Amino acid sequence: MINTPKIERQQIIEFINNLPDNNLVELAMFIDYLRYKSTQSQEMTDSNSSFLLSIAGLGTSGETDISERDEEILQAVHYY
Repeated sequence: MINTPKIERQQIIEFINNLPDNNLVELAMFIDYLRYKSTQSQEMTDSNSSFLLSIAGLGTSGETDISERDEEILQAVHYY
C-alpha cells in the first residue's frame, strides 16, 4: 500500500478519496478509536507525572543530619 516510511498528508487524503463509500464508516470508527487512544495515552502520562510530583517531597523533614539524634527520634515515635 504505502512504500515510503514518511507519509504525507496529501497521500492520506488521496487514499481516503479513493476509498469506496461503504468503507468510510469503518474509517471514521477507526479514526475515533485513534483519537480515544491518543487521549488516554496523554491522560496516563499526565497522571503519572502528577503522581510522581506529588510524592517527590515525602519524607523530607528539613533536617540535614539526624544520625546523632536517631535514638531520640525513634523513642519519641515509639511513645506515640
